[in-house]
Amino acid sequence: MAETQSSQLQITINPKNGFCPKTKTYHSLRPAVPLPPLSQPLSITQYALSLLHSPTTGVALSTTPFLIDAATSRRLTYSAFLQQVASLSSSLKSLLSKNDVAFVLSPPSIHIPILYFSLLSLGVVVSPSNPLSSPSELSHQIRLCKPAIAFATSEISQKLPPNIPIILLDSPRFLSMLESKISSPAHDVVVDQSDDAAILYSSGTTGKVKGVVLTHGNLIAVIAGLYHNKFADDEKSKEENGVPIQPVALLTLPLFHVFGFFMLIRAASLGESVVIMEKFDFVKMLEAVEKYRVTYIPVTPPLVVAMAKSDLVDNYDLSSLQTLGCGGAPLGKEVSERFKEKFGHVEILQGYGLTETTGGATRTLGPEEAKKYGSAGRLSENMEAKIVDPESGEALPPGQRYAGDDAATAATLHSEGWLKTGDLCYFDQDGFIFIVDRLKELIKYKAYQVPPAELEHLLQSIPEIADAAVIPYPDEEAGQIPMAYIVRKPGSTITATQIMDFIAKQACECTRIVAPYKKIRRLAFIDSIPKSPAGKILRRELVTHALSSTSSKL
Repeated sequence: MAETQSSQLQITINPKNGFCPKTKTYHSLRPAVPLPPLSQPLSITQYALSLLHSPTTGVALSTTPFLIDAATSRRLTYSAFLQQVASLSSSLKSLLSKNDVAFVLSPPSIHIPILYFSLLSLGVVVSPSNPLSSPSELSHQIRLCKPAIAFATSEISQKLPPNIPIILLDSPRFLSMLESKISSPAHDVVVDQSDDAAILYSSGTTGKVKGVVLTHGNLIAVIAGLYHNKFADDEKSKEENGVPIQPVALLTLPLFHVFGFFMLIRAASLGESVVIMEKFDFVKMLEAVEKYRVTYIPVTPPLVVAMAKSDLVDNYDLSSLQTLGCGGAPLGKEVSERFKEKFGHVEILQGYGLTETTGGATRTLGPEEAKKYGSAGRLSENMEAKIVDPESGEALPPGQRYAGDDAATAATLHSEGWLKTGDLCYFDQDGFIFIVDRLKELIKYKAYQVPPAELEHLLQSIPEIADAAVIPYPDEEAGQIPMAYIVRKPGSTITATQIMDFIAKQACECTRIVAPYKKIRRLAFIDSIPKSPAGKILRRELVTHALSSTSSKL
């Protein structure tokens, strides 16, 4: 009976886009990925390392570098990494208990992956934060996660409250833990997949940050999908002179953000080498790609914009680069096309997700899907989605441009179990998702709604503009008008009038690239656009700036 019902349901699902008219639900078109039974005790550390040791991965642990410090060229092989994880876990077992929360405050370094894997193997909940956070922001996060201990560098530890026990990551004590004798193995700690693994913090682009709890099972599901897609039949390993190329990822992402967090675990499970930069610098990134023959970089849209527009890239050998995995914010079609003109050998694979979805809810796979510029890909394996009209609550079919519910955090989960994203988006007829903007960030111009990201993508297509952001500006007649903040390229003399005229022409009858009401009606020049570590524009800072003064600079 169950098989018959399943078959009937399958008939109603459109094989082209995954939409089921009966339930108005979108289903993933990806092959289902095998997951360990939920009843099986398993930490994300155990699962990732089981994939690493799999014959499919085929990595020589004693010679393959896992972690590479971009600044010092220090390398840690997989064997050395596993030894230090075991040593640290043995040392921490007497200090921490399962389900304790460990607050981590540090710039990226070789020590952070070791710390993450050790804590996760012990069933300790990892709660990493932005080292640039202010003391008041950190206090808010600490109230949310209630840590039993904190790990921080000497310099940054000064920002933490005095009542939390701290282990300094640059102290002789911590360094000795990495080399200590293993008294008892960590795997005697039983960790269930339903146990909490991490508390990560939302970006706070529209308000105070929120702590998002992810379980070991959440992380296992994501890593399982990434691993099995990597070794799918249609993805062949690239070779150079008949020898397989060792994948080398450059992590420019912060390791406290969900994108960097799961990409680090992904790299370990796949046996890839990871180059870590303590502090992001565009030129040093280019140097690292050339020096370490980087093949893959997880990025956010601002970095794609910079690579597409900067002349500095011509000074470096970037021929090893094969793929950019782009997420964190929408990437416009114009920027994608411009990048492809410059780097014909590099694929941009876009993805979309939230901290609450453990990252990638959708992604593009392979060169054919990568050609769908502007899209964040198709639903990831084992995923379902609905597109809902925010006004009526009606679920919508392909092509309808509406959004998930604009609900407060307390109502993030729908009564039927759906996660409300708050993003304005739609699926096309081929099952590709397009993220238009955040519903909360729509500009209410008269009776119309203007997505800032749509205008930003047009602005970024102008060669003399290095970066741009659009915000709502209060207007007595219209309610709100779109205001642009512009960063000009060095040496550019482009004026506000020229920019606004360009956008207005995109809305005229002859071109109609955007609707007539989607125009820039106020503009200011600025030195840089404030952004979160994930690359999201901090519009609230720009709104505050615009309202407080139209002439001062951030």
